[in-house]
Amino acid sequence: MLFNTATRTKEEFKPIRKNSVLLYSCGPTVYDHAHIGNLRSYLVPDLIRRLLLRSGYTVKHTINVTDFGHLTDDGDDGEDKIMKGMRREGYEITLENMRSFAEPYIASFRKDLADFGNLEPTDLTRASDYVAEQIKIIETLIEKGYAYEASDGVYFDVGKFPSYGVLGNVDIEQLRAGARVEVNPEKRHPADFALWKNASLGWKSRFGIGFPGWHIECTAMAFATLGKQIDIHTGGEDLMYTHHNGEIAQAESVTGKQYVRYWLHNAFVTVSDDRMAKSKGTGIRLEDLAARGFSPTDYRYWLLTSHYRSPVNFTFEALEAAHQALTRLKRFVYIDCADVRASYPHEKYEHAFLKTISDDLDTPKALAVLWELMKDQTVTKEQKLATLHTYDAILSLGLCDTVTEGQAALGHLETKTAPEEVQKLLAEREKTRAAKNWLRADQLRDEIEAHGYTIDDTPSGPRLSRTASDA
Repeated sequence: MLFNTATRTKEEFKPIRKNSVLLYSCGPTVYDHAHIGNLRSYLVPDLIRRLLLRSGYTVKHTINVTDFGHLTDDGDDGEDKIMKGMRREGYEITLENMRSFAEPYIASFRKDLADFGNLEPTDLTRASDYVAEQIKIIETLIEKGYAYEASDGVYFDVGKFPSYGVLGNVDIEQLRAGARVEVNPEKRHPADFALWKNASLGWKSRFGIGFPGWHIECTAMAFATLGKQIDIHTGGEDLMYTHHNGEIAQAESVTGKQYVRYWLHNAFVTVSDDRMAKSKGTGIRLEDLAARGFSPTDYRYWLLTSHYRSPVNFTFEALEAAHQALTRLKRFVYIDCADVRASYPHEKYEHAFLKTISDDLDTPKALAVLWELMKDQTVTKEQKLATLHTYDAILSLGLCDTVTEGQAALGHLETKTAPEEVQKLLAEREKTRAAKNWLRADQLRDEIEAHGYTIDDTPSGPRLSRTASDA
């Protein structure tokens, strides 16, 4: 079941094609690094993709990056973010420099997705690579009577598309009534949006030199990489009202067919109950979390504790709680079960998990099932381990690594790599434990911790790890 924003109801998922699914996700405008709030928009499609793969489907997944023409206010007018970023870094404004300017931010976005635990998209498309396709769609829209030329470019005529505004229940007549001053008197309706904007810089077209509008980019890239009809389209909730309604109008005016079967929109991550944003100075990055001792999977776990359609307020206190919970899981997998061979998933807990995660990605309930499994003393370690592996194939929390990799992530190390003094203290502690001198053993533990190391006592012997501040 998926909550379809277009119908505002949960619907049973039925793909257009029998065994394959086409998935499109709106990506970033690459004028800066992504912040952790942005990553929620890519957690949603990754969970969907992993769940569909688990169900036997093949999945083609496109994420786009906008490397030109994304306006600050998400409308037809405003300051171009790419231009703003180029000026910030001292670039001369040319088409060639736009591509060069975007390169490090595209690489940064790719790295963030990988560090965050996401599968690599089938296609990561750049808007500047699909300008010819965008121009062709605009030409088709003009020929079919859905678009018109003005002195400053080309606009889509929303009056020719009666179902405009299905996402978010937008009433274009209210928009007309509320429009005090037309930004462009040549526009036939205040909601008409730009398909092409003329400029002194840009690409050549029959409409003049300029840039494609923001909305046309995604339609062209979806058509080119996935086809004219796709199963699932995802994005942040702010995109539904203008951007995604624009996509629907363009695509369906060209093809006469339904463009997307299921629309999924995630709510924002806020800071102090205000939307996280780079422009507001609240754009926390994954590397900022790392500087405070948190991993990308700590943040991923924290996101999973809330439903994707619910707003969630970020605090470092909440992230610390997520870190502690995930550390407990990893200690079980990589310390308590270091010498355990996974057997087969527990049928009851596997079924319960899949039932909850399949119900519109209800990750909070899925995590509740996970912890119920962990507390169940009737389930063997072998089965718990196997069941956690099935969960992690969808959640991607780093529970399927090798023991060596998992222990390294926890900060565990071979005793011989610790300082000689710590090794001596550890050896003495083992002797006192064998003699059941628990008081002295506790004193030695304290001395070891004073050197910046912690101890896990496991069936196969003590394991050292560096404390967070020294890791």
